[in-house]
Amino acid sequence: MTRTSWTRRSLAALAACVLVSCAAAGCGTGGPDGGTAAPSPVGKVLDGTDGGGRHLREVAEEDAPEVGVEVTPESGGWMVRLTFRRFRCSAPGAGPSATPGRGLAHLFVDGRRVARLRAHEYHLPGRLVPHGTHHVTARLYADDGTAWAVRGKPVQSTADITVSDAEADAPGPSAGTGTPPPAT
Repeated sequence: MTRTSWTRRSLAALAACVLVSCAAAGCGTGGPDGGTAAPSPVGKVLDGTDGGGRHLREVAEEDAPEVGVEVTPESGGWMVRLTFRRFRCSAPGAGPSATPGRGLAHLFVDGRRVARLRAHEYHLPGRLVPHGTHHVTARLYADDGTAWAVRGKPVQSTADITVSDAEADAPGPSAGTGTPPPAT
């Protein structure tokens, strides 16, 4: 074997190792060291936010998830039931990425977040809904923290409930229902 062929093979192997190392480190793929951000896996992240500071993730209406909310009185508070269309709750500990139709719901009472939900039902304590009329809103989020949106508006549903003086201590028959998603 000649010295030239050994040198060429060594240089070729060294070049291959450098290329593999560079690819594993993410060279040229975007992000903090690569200049431009990698494209979003689904939808388009908008500059606008949901009012709570979370960016909106715009998806086409025909692909968008939907949520419906129903609130009924129960002992010590209210039962909130969510119905979903084209949406499934992710398991706790899901990775921080947007996956079509996956994520979690945030529950708001009068614009204040009271719970993050990965289930269809939630007991809303009576102390969070004192005497008066209240807006109970369920809004859908991707696992990366962006709010699912259609035409620049968050995907959400709101039910109004009215609590009388007697209901503040023990809920009665008054209940609210948001607009449920169409049946599939």
